[in-house]
Amino acid sequence: MSTQANPNIDAFQKDVVTNGGYQYTTNAPISAQFANERLTIATLQAASLENKKLLDIGCGDGTYSFELLNRGRASSILGIDPASEAITIANKKAGSAQASFQVASAYDLPFADNSFDVAILRGVLHHLEFPEKAISESLRVAKEIIVIEPNGYNPVLKIIEKLSKYHREHDEKSYPASKLFAWVNNSQGKVEKVFFAGLVPFFSPNWMAHCCKLFEGIIEKTPLIRNLCCAVCVLRAKSYQYNQKQKSEAA
Repeated sequence: MSTQANPNIDAFQKDVVTNGGYQYTTNAPISAQFANERLTIATLQAASLENKKLLDIGCGDGTYSFELLNRGRASSILGIDPASEAITIANKKAGSAQASFQVASAYDLPFADNSFDVAILRGVLHHLEFPEKAISESLRVAKEIIVIEPNGYNPVLKIIEKLSKYHREHDEKSYPASKLFAWVNNSQGKVEKVFFAGLVPFFSPNWMAHCCKLFEGIIEKTPLIRNLCCAVCVLRAKSYQYNQKQKSEAA
């Protein structure tokens, strides 16, 4: 995601310079803490990361890359992001050969086919001008991918996108799950698992965050309502290219 390809980079660069990290990781309000913890758990629910080689696409300042490495017991994680200021902070935090970070574009990943076991796109696609291209690239370099995106079926989220200063500045948007499925299918991938999760809106008042958290588990378990009310859609997809390679080698 070069600066030419993604005009939103400046907003994230500004976050790092003024805040010492992204607003949702450094000095984050309780709502962001609740929401991000749910996203980490959702990632771990989507697929086993144990002893896996991970690629974190759009890793930001690396905060959640380290969480996935440690809590998922992965063998290693490489984070990429177009925001150089964020990558600088991530590398300062690294302190381990298991975690590394570099500036790179999600549209043109500098890795060979099937270089990783799992590629993670956590809250990345809705910032991109060409999200389908990023999915295609992730399925090229990884055997499977995990995508977590704002739930485009949620009407409240659509209102927040219009009214929230943060959402407007960072060009936040959301896509229906059907659109994510289509992008995966068009990119020679196969959706293996999908679910809706979370209820707490980022940067919402503390009272709202606590209230939403109280009902989150109930909403997530209620058919149809979860499709309309949950904060994010989570999916895991396998690379058709890798599956075909496996079948060819086994023949």
